[in-house]
Amino acid sequence: MEQTKIILDENEMPKKWYNVLADLPSPIDPPLDPRTWQPISPDALEPIFPKALIMQEMSSNRYIDIPGEVLDVYRLWRPSPLFRAHQLEKVLKTPAKIYYKYEGVSPAGSHKTNTSIAQAYYNMKDGTERLTTETGAGQWGSALSLACNYFDLECKVYMVRSSFYQKPYRKSLMTLWGGNVVPSPSPDTEFGRKILQEQPETPGSLGIAISEAVEDAVAHENTKYSLGSVLNHVVLHQTVIGAECKQQLAQVEEYPDVVIGCCGGGSNLGGIALEFIKDRLEGTNNARVVAVEPSACPSLTKGEYRYDFGDTAEMTPLLKMYTLGHKHVPPAIHAGGLRYHGDSPIISKLCAEGLMEAVSYDQQEVFDAAVQFARTEGIVPAPESAHAIRCAIDEALAAKQTGEKKTILFNLSGHGHFDMSSYDKYFSGGLV
Repeated sequence: MEQTKIILDENEMPKKWYNVLADLPSPIDPPLDPRTWQPISPDALEPIFPKALIMQEMSSNRYIDIPGEVLDVYRLWRPSPLFRAHQLEKVLKTPAKIYYKYEGVSPAGSHKTNTSIAQAYYNMKDGTERLTTETGAGQWGSALSLACNYFDLECKVYMVRSSFYQKPYRKSLMTLWGGNVVPSPSPDTEFGRKILQEQPETPGSLGIAISEAVEDAVAHENTKYSLGSVLNHVVLHQTVIGAECKQQLAQVEEYPDVVIGCCGGGSNLGGIALEFIKDRLEGTNNARVVAVEPSACPSLTKGEYRYDFGDTAEMTPLLKMYTLGHKHVPPAIHAGGLRYHGDSPIISKLCAEGLMEAVSYDQQEVFDAAVQFARTEGIVPAPESAHAIRCAIDEALAAKQTGEKKTILFNLSGHGHFDMSSYDKYFSGGLV
């Protein structure tokens, strides 16, 4: 009988993060100082990040050891299970094999804890007392609130306004773990007050929320800023996902033909894909990697590859990335975690060099796939993760047409238990 769940023991959990920067054919374009447009010095980042994370951001080491105190917390949910989607395959009548890595088993319900635990740990070691951050759908804010609770840090979360009201129980979860959550734009910062005055009905955006969180961090000496995606060190921390996948697939003598992840900033996509990109760069295997984004915020498929700010108020360093423009405010879709104007510089470079592909989908077809998945595999996916499901189903249906027996792997990056109001809108015909 073929396995449905592929499980690793705790002692098989990866002990190192993989840094793809060491293996890229050409160096990644450096972040620029917004005042001079010259490569930014590590010292210039110290007001908002601890030294250890700045070192990881710029490291050329191929592997970076995971601290023991971080591994101790990881063991609450890692290694996460890899599933074979037998029931979905049966309904699709596809010859393809579909595997999904399920990150929704973490306490916060998503992959975000892989980096929140690490970032809170390094900040605690650096003497930080308080962290600020933004959150879109609330998964990152939940993860950081949990992590700050473990390492005795205060946590202030600026939650994108549309999601704050769409997903009230995410706010409740953050509060439960000790986070202080406000809708962004908020009256708590100078930039928030400015946006509210100019656009009182704005749904908010991740760019605006980032600006507020950075302003708050810079204004308080005991405070640093924490980001849930995009930056190199964040993507680095997520590579435990792909490392586990490799071990799990090896147990059943499989290797993926295609690796899929939804993409907002790019951390969960990088987390599952970079270990397979490594094999591609080494010439040992050649899996396709597909980034899936919402057509309402299509930075990889319709954006420009250039330097841009990571936030709306132009407070962050300039990053070379695919971008829709840092002033862009996407429509208030239900996949709030994917409403970001830009992408990770790592993901952007890989796409620009043809090592990754990108596709986009409308909200309706994404929810169609989410419902089909929930009714076959039983897990309610987050709307963000459902973008990867949509693509995996389409890949499986394409294999059905050609008769190809390919292996599909995707990252189910989080559950949708706090997104039921979005599903209610889908069933009532209320999705735009």
